[in-house]
Amino acid sequence: MRRVVGWEATYRQGTPPWDTGRPQGEVVRWEETGRIEGSVLDLGCGTGENAIFLAEHGHRVVGVDASATALSRARAKATQRRSGALFHLADALDLDPLLGGFRSFLDCGLFHTLEDADRPVYAASVARLAHPGARLFILAFSDREPPGWGPRRVRHEEFAPAFRPYWSVHELREGRFDTVEGPRMVYAWRAELHRTDAVVHGTPLRRHTFA
Repeated sequence: MRRVVGWEATYRQGTPPWDTGRPQGEVVRWEETGRIEGSVLDLGCGTGENAIFLAEHGHRVVGVDASATALSRARAKATQRRSGALFHLADALDLDPLLGGFRSFLDCGLFHTLEDADRPVYAASVARLAHPGARLFILAFSDREPPGWGPRRVRHEEFAPAFRPYWSVHELREGRFDTVEGPRMVYAWRAELHRTDAVVHGTPLRRHTFA
């Protein structure tokens, strides 16, 4: 609950530094190189720039976030731009299987906010909505970023154990976050993980799917 209240307060106070009014450059590169396939679930979608961008490029996209204020702004943008992207209030640690099944997942700035104990819960929650062979794309703060402003820094060796056994690391390389501060590079990890065949115990998989 504390995390949800925190995100809501951040958006109510104004424009967060990650809300640049455009899709993240790394997301654009993933799309342009054909890495993102089929239907997409945007985890921690904020005000919807990445989701709307992907919808404009032919994907069926659902964005989820814990902030009602952020989602209100996302829906307003989608209406104004005549986008087919859909947005729902949801907790990424307990995703409703009725959201559907997806071939791609996007996480720009959510993973690095999670406590260690929440990481395996998150991995399983996302895996429940994943088609076999689905891909999970993550942009997270890197430990190359100096201490100070921003969330916790993530080391590259943290990814594999955080998502095992439901996801395997396919690619992990240095990237960057775009912020409203301008051209200054914010060091990030850009990770591509693939769904394994490990069984997720608990809630059965979706009743409807997006191709």
